[in-house]
Amino acid sequence: MSAPSSSLLSHSAGAITDVAGIEVGHFTETRRPTGCTVIMAREGAVAGVDVRGAAPGTRETDLLSPGNLVQQVHAVMLAGGSAWGLASAEGAMRWMEERGIGMDVRFGTLPIVPAAVLFDLPLGDARIRPDAAAGYAACEAASTAAPAEGNVGAGTGALVGKLFGVHRAMKGGVGTASVKVGGVTVGALIAVNSLGDVIDHDTGQPVAGARTEDGNALLDTRRALLRGLSPKPLLAGTNTTIGVIATDAVLTKVQANRLATVAHDGLARAINPVHTMSDGDTLFALATGRVPLEGDAPGMTVLSTMAAEAVAIATLRAVHAARTVTVGELHIPCAADLGKARG
Repeated sequence: MSAPSSSLLSHSAGAITDVAGIEVGHFTETRRPTGCTVIMAREGAVAGVDVRGAAPGTRETDLLSPGNLVQQVHAVMLAGGSAWGLASAEGAMRWMEERGIGMDVRFGTLPIVPAAVLFDLPLGDARIRPDAAAGYAACEAASTAAPAEGNVGAGTGALVGKLFGVHRAMKGGVGTASVKVGGVTVGALIAVNSLGDVIDHDTGQPVAGARTEDGNALLDTRRALLRGLSPKPLLAGTNTTIGVIATDAVLTKVQANRLATVAHDGLARAINPVHTMSDGDTLFALATGRVPLEGDAPGMTVLSTMAAEAVAIATLRAVHAARTVTVGELHIPCAADLGKARG
C-alpha cells in the first residue's frame, strides 16, 4: 500500500477546508489508479444527503433522513472501487474510535461515517480497491489545509465521457471550491466520474468528455445524442459523481438535506448528461454550526445558490487538475493534453 497523499495545492477558487471544522485527507493507491478521500468533522456536523443517480453505491444514507434519530455525523468517506470501496469507511471508524471521536453510546464512542463510492474498475487490476486500511490512511493524512486535486484520493481512477466507450473517455478527478457571502462559507469537494461531459458553466462548452473516433477532439455528447448518434451499451453503475458540500452555518437536519438537494443544480450545470441510469450521483451536506443564520446573515436561498456554485466550480476544477494516465493499452488523456501527440 502506498503512502497517503497530503495536501498539495493552493486554490484561487478556495477549498472545502475553508469551512471551519472541516478536514480532508486523501489515500492514493499506487498499484493501480484508485483511492479514497475522507471529509472529516471531528466535532460532529449536522448532515443531509441527496441521491440522484439511478445506480448508487452508498452507506448510512437512510440515517440522514430528517425523520431519523442521529443528528450529526463525524466524517463522510468517498471512494473508488465500486461497492468494495465502502469498506474504507470502516477504517475511518476505527481511526476515530481510537481518538474518542464519535457519538457517546455509554459503552464507548460510535463514529458515524456515511459513504459513497464510484466505479473505477476499468483501470488496472480491479482486485485492488480501497479497503479499511486505505480509509484509515486517509484519516491519518487529514488536515485543514487545501486538499490536493486531480488524480488523488477518490478521483484517482475517475473517468468522464464514457457514453461511447471507455477508450474514448477522458480523465476525471477530485476538485474543490468555496464561496463566501455575508460571513458564511460554503465549500464543496467533488469526485468526478461522470458518464457525461464536463461543461464550463460560464461558456456552455465541453471541457472534458467523450472524444471523437480519432481521439483528438471532444465529440460534445449532448449534441451527438440529439443528432441520433447511438451510445455504446452501458453497464449500470459504471460511472457516478460523488461529493460533499460543507458550510459553517447553523442548519437543521431538514435544511442540510435541502442543501444537498439544491447542490445537484451545480452538477447539472457542469455535467451533461447527468443523473443517468448508469450514474449513482450522490451529494452529502455537512453543517458545522459556527455561524448562526440571524440578522443580516444569508438565508437558505443564498446558501443554496452558494452550494450550487461551489459544486459547479469544483467539478470543473477536477478535470482541469486531472492528469493523463496510461494503463496497459488504455490511454486516457486529460483536458490539458487533448489533441497532443503521444510520446
